[in-house]
Amino acid sequence: MDLAELKREQFKLAPKVVLRDSFTSIKTIAGTNCIPIGNKLLAGVVVCEFPSMKLLEKKTYLLDNPLPYQPGFQAYREMPAIIEAYNRLEQEPDVILVSGSGIVHPRRIGLASHLGLALNKATIGVTESRLCGQVQQGKIIVENEIRGFEIKTREFSNPIYVSPGHLVSLGTVLNVIPKTIQYPHKLPEPLHLAHKLARKKAKELHEQKVMVAGVEKRGKAVLRLDLGIVPVLSPALPHEFD
Repeated sequence: MDLAELKREQFKLAPKVVLRDSFTSIKTIAGTNCIPIGNKLLAGVVVCEFPSMKLLEKKTYLLDNPLPYQPGFQAYREMPAIIEAYNRLEQEPDVILVSGSGIVHPRRIGLASHLGLALNKATIGVTESRLCGQVQQGKIIVENEIRGFEIKTREFSNPIYVSPGHLVSLGTVLNVIPKTIQYPHKLPEPLHLAHKLARKKAKELHEQKVMVAGVEKRGKAVLRLDLGIVPVLSPALPHEFD
């Protein structure tokens, strides 16, 4: 991973980010989340009705050998998996909530902004920590520019940080995000559901892997017996060959 080259690309792409709404109303809103599984990356994407937050559709995609994580370059690791999962959707959402920064980023192009440019879709970045900037009266200031907001969504919990990704205005971000919060969850509901989907799929994949490994192990044991090889039984597996 050539970070210098990626930085140059980010500086080239950042001016293309548009902070104006590309829609007149929002009827559907998506959420994306990625979780690592060994040397793979699993992306989950859900689409919800807005503002009811009723789940309409969900898709996943497992990416082999993603790029390693580097702060400030999350898009290059996660975007390929997210796009694959997104392309499997039958419904095209009006707005996508992304577990990553929008323009609250040192080079003004976090995962949400980069994804918005790639898909030509309205995106909003949501994080639980700030990559840069200072908070002043709820506004995130970076280089004397308001780039996002700090929002308290649940009592006794740390705030979340939200910012436009692409094709969304600052005002819309501040207006939409509170409408996606459902008690008792801290994160916007589409992101909560996307994370839940990814965790469930990861668990299923792990169980499948364990089951396949068990079948292969028993198959090898039967082959040993067919060849007349008497195995030494492990005390931990007393009934392995019963």
